[in-house]
Amino acid sequence: MLRWVRQQLGFDPPHQSDTRTIYIANRFPQHGHYVPQKFADNRIISSKYTVWNFVPKNLFEQFRRVANFYFLIIFLVQLMIDTPTSPITSGLPLFFVITVTAIKQGYEDWLRHKADNEVNGAPVYVVRSGGLVKTRSKNIRVGDIVRVAKDETFPVDLVLLSSDRVDGSCHVTTASLDGETNLKTHVAVPETAVLQSVANLDKLVAVIECQQPEADLYRFVGRITISQQMEEIVRPLGPESLLLRGARLKNTKEIFGVAVYTGMETKMALNYKSKSQKRSAVEKSMNSFLIIYLIILLFEAILSTILKYAWQAEEKWDEPWYNEKTEHERNSSKILRFISDFLAFLVLYNFIIPISLYVTVEMQKFLGSFFIGWDLDLYHEETNQRAQVNTSDLNEELGQVEYVFTDKTGTLTENEMQFRECSINGIKYQEVNGKLTPEGFSEDSPDGNRHSLMKEEELFLKAVCLCHTVQINADQTDGADGPWHANGIASPLEYYASSPDEKALVEAASRVGVVFTGTSGDTMEVKSLGKPERYKLLHVLEFDPNRRRMSVIVESPSGEKLLFTKGAESSILPRSKSGEIDKTRIHVDEFALKGLRTLCVAYRRFTPEEYQEIGKRLREARTALQQREERLADVFNFIERDLELLGATGVEDKLQEKIQETIEALRLAGIKVWVLTGDKHETAVSVSLSCGHFHRTMNILELVQHKSDSTCAEQLRQLAKRIKEDHVIQHGLVVDGTSLSLALREHEKLFMEVCKNCSAVLCCRMAPLQKAKVVRLLKTSPEKPITLAIGDGANDVSMIQEAHVGIGIMGKEGRQAVRNSDYAIARFKFLSKLLFVHGHFYYIRIATLVQYFFYKNVCFITPQFLYQFFCLFSQQTLYDSVYLTLYNICFTSLPVLIYSLFEQHVHPHVLQSKPVLYRDISKNAHLGFKPFLYWTILGFFHAFVFFYGSYLLMGEDTSLLRNGQILKPNRQMMFGNWTFGTLVFTVMVITVTMKMALETHFWTWINHFVTWGSIVFYFIFSLFYGGIIWPFLHTQDMYFVFVQLLSSGSAWFAIILIVVACLFLDVVKKVLYRHLQPTSTEKAQMYSNRVALSDEFIALQPLSRARNQLSKISLLRQVQVSTAWTPCAASQMGKQHAHLLEECWND
Repeated sequence: MLRWVRQQLGFDPPHQSDTRTIYIANRFPQHGHYVPQKFADNRIISSKYTVWNFVPKNLFEQFRRVANFYFLIIFLVQLMIDTPTSPITSGLPLFFVITVTAIKQGYEDWLRHKADNEVNGAPVYVVRSGGLVKTRSKNIRVGDIVRVAKDETFPVDLVLLSSDRVDGSCHVTTASLDGETNLKTHVAVPETAVLQSVANLDKLVAVIECQQPEADLYRFVGRITISQQMEEIVRPLGPESLLLRGARLKNTKEIFGVAVYTGMETKMALNYKSKSQKRSAVEKSMNSFLIIYLIILLFEAILSTILKYAWQAEEKWDEPWYNEKTEHERNSSKILRFISDFLAFLVLYNFIIPISLYVTVEMQKFLGSFFIGWDLDLYHEETNQRAQVNTSDLNEELGQVEYVFTDKTGTLTENEMQFRECSINGIKYQEVNGKLTPEGFSEDSPDGNRHSLMKEEELFLKAVCLCHTVQINADQTDGADGPWHANGIASPLEYYASSPDEKALVEAASRVGVVFTGTSGDTMEVKSLGKPERYKLLHVLEFDPNRRRMSVIVESPSGEKLLFTKGAESSILPRSKSGEIDKTRIHVDEFALKGLRTLCVAYRRFTPEEYQEIGKRLREARTALQQREERLADVFNFIERDLELLGATGVEDKLQEKIQETIEALRLAGIKVWVLTGDKHETAVSVSLSCGHFHRTMNILELVQHKSDSTCAEQLRQLAKRIKEDHVIQHGLVVDGTSLSLALREHEKLFMEVCKNCSAVLCCRMAPLQKAKVVRLLKTSPEKPITLAIGDGANDVSMIQEAHVGIGIMGKEGRQAVRNSDYAIARFKFLSKLLFVHGHFYYIRIATLVQYFFYKNVCFITPQFLYQFFCLFSQQTLYDSVYLTLYNICFTSLPVLIYSLFEQHVHPHVLQSKPVLYRDISKNAHLGFKPFLYWTILGFFHAFVFFYGSYLLMGEDTSLLRNGQILKPNRQMMFGNWTFGTLVFTVMVITVTMKMALETHFWTWINHFVTWGSIVFYFIFSLFYGGIIWPFLHTQDMYFVFVQLLSSGSAWFAIILIVVACLFLDVVKKVLYRHLQPTSTEKAQMYSNRVALSDEFIALQPLSRARNQLSKISLLRQVQVSTAWTPCAASQMGKQHAHLLEECWND
């Protein structure tokens, strides 16, 4: 319990040693002085809060907001001193805002806790007390022996002890960790590989020493000491022995492994970034604006306090007969009185800071987020998945994205490889109904309908079936007729491959008649049109990125020694001395132009003498203790020469639908796309070309395979020079993980300069934390661009959490990315609608909402400041306290809230079809200093017109009566300070509501209802409030004031005149700017407005065309009736609506 509390509070000490010692099955030494090491438990935590820290941590995050902190101070001031307004006016809204926000964020974090509990509570089997015990994942301890069955994910980081195979090997896929779907082979040490039963493992006495946890997925250093028959055997452990949490067991019935890293110390968890509160650029702008308004407030309060004491310097105004001071006030300190008066003015003017802004923004974000989930255009019918919003705090940030960082596998691609074409002996072939058909021949033609394979074709297919690392599902047997039907056609075998390309090629070969049926020891079996052939596997020359090829040396049934090799055309064609080299090169280029992934296939026959020499060289290189890698590379190059070219293959990594169109649209919108993948260099470049990330005309620059700072820096300088010289051409940059680490170490500035001058950047062989580092590097650059990261696997979680906006793809690699993202969509193509439509709308809505709130509060409180000049700065309020409380809550809140939910200043179809409109709102264009200054000056201008217009029109030729009322000559009307204040307030409510109406482009019945309804409600409320004596009110200042005001014709004239005077200049400004300097968005508005054709417009057209337009418009109006209430109606009728609009525009 104590340890758990210490972990919760973060007091657990860090690891004291560089290594950890793990006793398998927790058999600790019996001597007394041994002190066991402390390790983390196996719980995964992706949530941000706990029960213990929720209240303080959430309050701290909320009071970082300037308005919240400010109103807390005001509330405390109201509690401590006598102020013109009640503490409830500040405390109640503050409490409401804090509570609503805390509930919302608490609910979102509860969902994360729920997801964590599912993972931590998953059932697992561990070896304890001589048997298998079922327990929960969170209960696994370091040292426990864990059993994992086929297709299960590893619950901890394990060192492999044994599997169901004799050699102790197993196959895993790490798609959720590094994005690679290929199978990886892991092996146990020979001494433990034979322990395949629980009883034998329970007797194992062994100790593992290994490094402390680190994030690098591909690095593990350790050793295992096994005690057998009074002797100790020491074996080294490397990455091939480590099974990572999150990886999945494939093609192996079961394995046993010992837990070495648990919980948040597993490599998967170390590659997660801690969940931090993301704040949008709009919220940061709001805080900046609030600080400016706070300065204005302090200036007004200080000025009012100074003028009060300047005025009271005259004796007659210091203590007038109607406001005598108490004895305590006369004897109090002048400094204390000054501070008290300053604070009182501060409270009187505090409504210039709109706390209701945060309430409205929270409601707008929360309610507005539902529209993303409701949008049928973001619904994926095949998987029955709709868009998901995990946090609503970043809706407007979708409209500000400047960089998109995307994963490749499963995000841009479907993760499915398909064989498309091949070239054999200079002839192109396609697969047609399970047969290889030469190009230009159909299945019905004589040459296209063959039941046998030519010698060259058969040899090519055998090379494909033998030169690979493919495994067959262990459940499938190789009986005499196992994989074959009576008609000689292969039944499907389940293949697992170390490369998705290899799997696609072996599957294609099996369909056309040459079937790889598995391995047994060092024997590979192939069936060619039903005839089994056994090849002895002599040597495997593994793939490496320098050679860009792999090879196998086999012994054929006839005893011949053959080398089969396949790889990139750049590594095979120069080493080929015979075969149709020129024709194959042309075919490879044609395949590449179609976006296919290409491989060349070749072979070589060895004489007995040559093979003997090769075997000797290989043995010497593989047993060398010094420079083993270099010596092996030399031997491989010696072997893989004088090749005879057999042909080439073209495999398609199936892209997701509309990937090219989406990436091109992002580019048109001014968004740069970076692809960050853990995949190999060649694969990544191939997919980048096929998906349109790289263009064929683009100059591809490479920063790869650098091992030292000096060479990396030199290459960067050369790249920068090339870009400067060829500035007209578009450039694309390819960088791998190793070179990136070097570049970021000491040459960060130069690297960023190169990247920013490239149209597209591709980073390959990236570890998860490297992805996050790249995002952070760009995010923190001087320009501070808004970044978006999108991915589908656990390897993308760090990147998703680091970016300003994180989007998870609901793919085939688990739900980690979706769970840790801000938004989740089913396909990459939905990104365009999410950014160009939803992001655009959310940004415009909230930008107008924020500035409108400041505007209407300036309008609200400035007359209060001006009024002090007429009441000797006595801190008398201009408005009644009920009006003070209800102005932001009732009278002016709904029109702007409805605007912020439903406004569509441009039709959604136009926004999506014209991505360039996205540029108009980039870089926080609508919340910059100029728009803010315009709205602020407009607010002050309107406030002056409200106050002085009312004063001049209704306050002339009056005599001040002793009771504080003004009597107009020739009329028995009471015109006192409450009547004057009510007139100002009435004009203000109407003007700010009409101003919101002027800003609205998309009118629905709800907009009409709340806009005109707010004005009507104000009048009805004021009539009732002032027409009845309310017994629970201490004073009845407003009794009959509003009725008397409205009974005056001059008051109505003043109201109409002042409202028109305020809004006239605004209308003129809008008209002039729209026609003289229209933005592209305003042009699009005028363009789309033409669809709502007037009768006069149609009348000017030829009759037949007018009829056609009228029929479209009538249907259009029918659609509008059903979809007007939603901002992004994406139903089938909504699509019909958009098509009609497009037809009308085309006409």
